[in-house]
Amino acid sequence: MAFGINRQELKMWKDCVIKGNICFLTHYWQDARFPHAYTVTKVGCYDIEKLIQWGQRYDLKPEWIDQRNTYPHFDLFGERQRDILIKEKQWEQLKRFRLL
Repeated sequence: MAFGINRQELKMWKDCVIKGNICFLTHYWQDARFPHAYTVTKVGCYDIEKLIQWGQRYDLKPEWIDQRNTYPHFDLFGERQRDILIKEKQWEQLKRFRLL
């Protein structure tokens, strides 16, 4: 379940992904499989090769890409999420979701 974003933010992320850019979307999240995580960041890009190359910089495996829909993306949470958001200078998301 996703919380803390609105339809406009989701639409902007989807539009960004479809254009072939590397795009970030963080939201509050609950999943019983990951009880320690309260947020997730979706890093998406319609260009799978570009997304794979981006992920390699952070030791993300291509098989971790969620390709079940039109918006291929990595799901990041925990320390990896915070570290990548810092390296990518995603300050607004880090502050907004209290990840610093």
